[in-house]
Amino acid sequence: MCSLTQLRPLTCAASAPDLIKWVAREGGFVHRAVKIAQLDSSNGLGLHLAEELWAMKLGLKLLQERAKVGSFWWPYITNLPETYTVPIFFPGEDIKNLHYASLLHQVNKRCRFLLDFEREVKRALVSLTPDKHPFGGQEVDASSLGWAMSAVSSRAFRLYGEKDPNGIRIDVPMMLPLIDMCNHSFNPNARIVQEQDTSDSKMKVVAETAIKEDDPLLLCYGCLNNDLFLLDYGFVMHSNPYDCIELKYDGALLDAASTAAGVSSPNFSTPAPWQELILSQLNLAGETPDLKVSLGGQETVEGRLLAALRVILSTNVETMQKYDLSILQSLDAEAPLGVANEIAVFRTLIALCVIALGHFPTKIMDDESLLKQGASGSTELAIQYRIQKKSVIIDVMKNLSRRLKLVSSKETTTAEG
Repeated sequence: MCSLTQLRPLTCAASAPDLIKWVAREGGFVHRAVKIAQLDSSNGLGLHLAEELWAMKLGLKLLQERAKVGSFWWPYITNLPETYTVPIFFPGEDIKNLHYASLLHQVNKRCRFLLDFEREVKRALVSLTPDKHPFGGQEVDASSLGWAMSAVSSRAFRLYGEKDPNGIRIDVPMMLPLIDMCNHSFNPNARIVQEQDTSDSKMKVVAETAIKEDDPLLLCYGCLNNDLFLLDYGFVMHSNPYDCIELKYDGALLDAASTAAGVSSPNFSTPAPWQELILSQLNLAGETPDLKVSLGGQETVEGRLLAALRVILSTNVETMQKYDLSILQSLDAEAPLGVANEIAVFRTLIALCVIALGHFPTKIMDDESLLKQGASGSTELAIQYRIQKKSVIIDVMKNLSRRLKLVSSKETTTAEG
C-alpha cells in the first residue's frame, strides 16, 4: 500500500531512452539529471530525480496516430501502457466488488457509452474506401475505444488554450510527452508551468523543492476523491483527505437515522412551510433540487446537509432568523441554534453514518483478510477502494463523536450552572 503518492504504470521500458531523445529532438528540453527508470515500489515506471466526450475526442486522434505508418507521435505512443487498470476493464465480478452504488453507476455509464459509440463509429466507417479510412483500415471496437479514452483520461492535463471572444483562455486537455510520466502526490515536489504570453505556448516542469538524485518527480493531479482517481487513473489513494461518500438527501432515511439516534419526533419527511422554504434555498427542495450530499472530504459534513439538519431539528423560527445560511452550513459554528439542537444534529449524523456503513456487505477486517490471502489486480483495487470508502465513514463518525462529546459537556456545564 502507498501513502500519499501514486505511481503511473507503464509496460515498455526498452523504448524509454528513445522517448527522451525524441522530446529533445523536437525542441523539448530534458535536464541531464532526469531519467526514466523502474521504481522498486511499483509495477510501473516513473520520472526520477474528466468527462467521456473530451477524453474520447482526443482518444480518437490517438487511435488515428497509432494506426498511421510513420506517425510523428510513434515514440510517444510506444511508451503508453498496453492495458489500463480503470474499472471499465474490470471483470464483472470485480465491478460488483466495488460495493459502492455511485461508482457502479459511473462505471456502467462509461461502459454503455463505449458500446454505443462503437456502433456509431462502425456506422460512420462502413462506407469509407481504404484510402479514406481514418484508422488505416484497422477495426475500432469498444475495447480499443476504451484503451484510447483511458490513455487520455489518465495522462492528459487541462491547460490554457486559445482565448475566447471575451479574452478568457479556454481550458484544453493536452497530452504532454514525458511530463505525463510524473507520478501523483498530494505533497508534490514539482509543478507544471505554462508560459501564456508567447505565441507558441510552452510547458515545463519546475522543481518546488530540492530534489535528490533518484527521487521521483511528483506532480499533484488535483484535489480529487477516490472515485475520480479510480475511474480516470486506475489507482486508489490511501488516506485521501479529499475522499467522501455520496448520499441522497431523503426525508425517510433521515427520519430513520434520527429515530435510531433517539431524537424525538423528527420531521424530515414532513417539514414545516418555513423549513421547506429554507430547504429550497439550500437546493434540497423545490422543482429541480440537487439531492446529492456528501460526508467526508475537507468539510467532513457537506454544508447543505448540516444546515438542513439544524433547520429541521429546530422548532424556534425566531432563533433561525438571527443567522444566515453560511453560518448554519459551517461545522465550525458553535451550536448556532442551541446546544440541544446541535446534540440532536450530531447524533443523527452519526446514525446516518452507521446506516451508510451497513450498506457495505463486508467489514474492513474482512477486506484486509482477503488482501492478505493474496488478492491481486482488479480484485485488489476493488477491495482497496471499498476499504477507503468505509474508512471515510468511520473517520467522519470519530470526528462527530468528538464534537458531540464537547458540546454535551457544555450542556452539562450549563445545567449545573
